[in-house]
Amino acid sequence: MHKILLVLLLIMAPFAIAQVEEPEAIETTEAVTETVDEVVVPAEEPVVETDAADADAPVVEEVERSQSASMDLKDLFIAGGNFMWPLLLALIIGIAVAVERYITFSKAKLDVSKFLEQLGGYIRKGDLSGAEGLCDRTRGPVSAILRAGLMRRDKGLVDVEKAIESAGSIEMAHLEKGLVVLATVSSVAPMIGFLGTVSGMIRAFGEIAAAKNVDASLVAGGIQEALITTATGLIVAIPIQMANNFFIAKVGRFITDMEEASMFLVDQLADMEHLKQL
Repeated sequence: MHKILLVLLLIMAPFAIAQVEEPEAIETTEAVTETVDEVVVPAEEPVVETDAADADAPVVEEVERSQSASMDLKDLFIAGGNFMWPLLLALIIGIAVAVERYITFSKAKLDVSKFLEQLGGYIRKGDLSGAEGLCDRTRGPVSAILRAGLMRRDKGLVDVEKAIESAGSIEMAHLEKGLVVLATVSSVAPMIGFLGTVSGMIRAFGEIAAAKNVDASLVAGGIQEALITTATGLIVAIPIQMANNFFIAKVGRFITDMEEASMFLVDQLADMEHLKQL
């Protein structure tokens, strides 16, 4: 209890001291104010000498320019010049292909371990038609190559392996569809941005050469165009390149799953043939 009171007293002490000293501070301030009022003398306005040439010169009013940081997307797009249109087209194409690939890969996603366990159950029972029906009901490249192998089961294991390889090549083409477009967009967009940069700098230096008096406002538009196109090219390329790398990794996983599934099917059919010979 004593500690709490001591802390409260320490907290309230500065406020009490300030209240005691406040009247003296006010009196001192009033005294200083009276002294200053007595001493201050109204100053004369300075006389500015102007030449006759300056007097005839027109008065130039300073106009505030809107900075690019305060512009909205529409203003930035217009300030970027004509090269913003191909960049916009590249962005739309890249986003469309990325969304389409994402939907396709999401539909093709499969729990390979569970699927192979069900498939092995049909094969061990000798119900190859049921195994083929399971592949028909399941989406994705893994089930597609296994179905192709099961359809050639009567021709022997060599033909089964060839059918799996052929189906795997077709499924790989479907998986890699559109990735070339993403790679092209991610590489071409910065080049278009740099081309806009060169165009903006050419325009800026052309305005400097045509003007008698060089002013910062002459080159501001060209430099602004150059910077906007460069930034836009990088903004388009970076996420598209990331999406392309993501889908390439997805394709690699599908390849691994297809190889695992094909080896599983060949082994199961080989065991089945071995049991028949016994």
